[in-house]
Amino acid sequence: MSEAKPQALVLDFGGVVTRTLFETHALTERALGLKPGTLNWRGPFDPTSDPPWRSMQADEISERDYWKTRTREVGRLVGEDWQDMSTFVQRARGAEPQAVIRPEAERAIRAAHEAGVRLAILSNELDLFYGKSFRERLPLLSLFETIIDATYTKVLKPDPRAYAMVGEALQLPLKACVFVDDQKRNVDGAVAAGMLTVHFDVAQPARSYAEALGPFGLTLSQSETRSPPDA
Repeated sequence: MSEAKPQALVLDFGGVVTRTLFETHALTERALGLKPGTLNWRGPFDPTSDPPWRSMQADEISERDYWKTRTREVGRLVGEDWQDMSTFVQRARGAEPQAVIRPEAERAIRAAHEAGVRLAILSNELDLFYGKSFRERLPLLSLFETIIDATYTKVLKPDPRAYAMVGEALQLPLKACVFVDDQKRNVDGAVAAGMLTVHFDVAQPARSYAEALGPFGLTLSQSETRSPPDA
């Protein structure tokens, strides 16, 4: 591995830049008028109580399949037929997009940008899940040089072509990029593609961002220990 400092930080979006929907159940319940505690699926925070999540982790269903199931389920709770993940996200989060950005992400991204680190997003579902209007209301995203979104490319991580697209967009070799994702399969794909990687722990966001900034010689200011789910 080259001793040269990497040049770009490449982030997944959902779960890495934003708090997961598992962490914002209370916000979702308030937005949808649901009784507190109605949403009891916890994904990575309590896999034993979330069989579909375990199926996804075992590669029996895709991440998109998991969220399609949850979208239809929550739609039924409010008496509606929801087919698109963006409907779920916009109804649950649309009033306050900034409220779901991880504070650790905000600090890390701004620190990297100020230090001259190039920034990119590689997402399987940014506009598919969040909707273009949601993204346009997040000023932080203006700091990113490129956003590669499988909503449009149709190439999902961990397909090697997805990582190659980032390298091509940045005109950098993949070994010059640090890639951060909360899904192990996507991290494994990045390793195979030759990238430096951080497997983001949604239960330890400050620690994960500190790890991501380390190769650039940067630190996460006002470091936090653990950010518990909002539930």
